[in-house]
Amino acid sequence: VPNLQGPRYVSPVPRGGFVVSEECGDVKVFMSSHKLLSSLSSKYGHQFGNPAGVCVDTDGSILVADEQRRTVHLFPEQGAPICLVSTGLQRPAGMACSSSGHLFVADTVENCVKVFKYCVRPP
Repeated sequence: VPNLQGPRYVSPVPRGGFVVSEECGDVKVFMSSHKLLSSLSSKYGHQFGNPAGVCVDTDGSILVADEQRRTVHLFPEQGAPICLVSTGLQRPAGMACSSSGHLFVADTVENCVKVFKYCVRPP
């Protein structure tokens, strides 16, 4: 996939395709054919500081760790972004989410993985 601006983290999308965070401050979603589907900055009007870790949950929502702002936002397929984590992160990096609604965030300053419960409905 050419023409990315400092690609950092990548995650598959459950229905095919993938999402990529770029060091320049955007997160892009690609179809399985590698064609650009959307930019989260453009689609949601969201301003990233320095997006890092990305993952996609079973609902198809994209979760993005912002290293500079020390936050994690959820971008649902429909609706506005939701800030899931706004305190307690020093430098969020890689992330993963489980089918049971847990979010795992690697914090590189504190040398640990922090676990959050963000989804209360059963999988």
